[in-house]
Amino acid sequence: MKIRNERGEASALLVSFIALAILFVVTASFAAWAFVSRQDYKNNSDQKVAAAVEVAKKNTAAQKDNEYLEKEKYPLKSYTGPGDLGALRIVYPKTWSAYINTGTENQFIFNPDIVNAASEALYALKVSIVPQSYNNSVQQFEGRVQAGAASAKAYSLPKVPSVVGLRFDGEIEPGKPGALVILPLRDKTIEIFCEVPDNLSDFNKIVLPNISFNP
Repeated sequence: MKIRNERGEASALLVSFIALAILFVVTASFAAWAFVSRQDYKNNSDQKVAAAVEVAKKNTAAQKDNEYLEKEKYPLKSYTGPGDLGALRIVYPKTWSAYINTGTENQFIFNPDIVNAASEALYALKVSIVPQSYNNSVQQFEGRVQAGAASAKAYSLPKVPSVVGLRFDGEIEPGKPGALVILPLRDKTIEIFCEVPDNLSDFNKIVLPNISFNP
């Protein structure tokens, strides 16, 4: 019995020793990590503070630049088309340029700074009065929805709530992501494009809320 008790006591002492050893290693590792971190902070605190200050300055400058660019868009400019085309009134930022073609195309193009005349150019805003029925215009873009490239929902301009059309979002045409609003105008159709995703904010906040026409 005595021998068995000594063996049990030895086992208990061994377990205790192993537990203490593990605790020592964990404590020592934590102490070493804390010491290294403290030394790193002590040795590099000035550089870290300077880097943080530089990042804050850049963020502040970027915010001020964005605020300046937003303010530069006002007061807004407008263009009103011929009466026989519904006296379409388009409101756009002051910083945008316009190209108006009221010949056979009845197309109105707007873009920040410069309007590029190249056929492959994409525009912040392109409005067309198409000489075809609303249903025919919609059918041209329904395939994009069926292919999963775009989504569609009913839409009315805030200033012309009586006229209900469709708004498409996504890849309206191959290689042209953005948004398109199609609205009936008597025997014609109004198509309002935003072909540059970066300009969707102005399209949604400035253009669509202010555009109007006589149905």
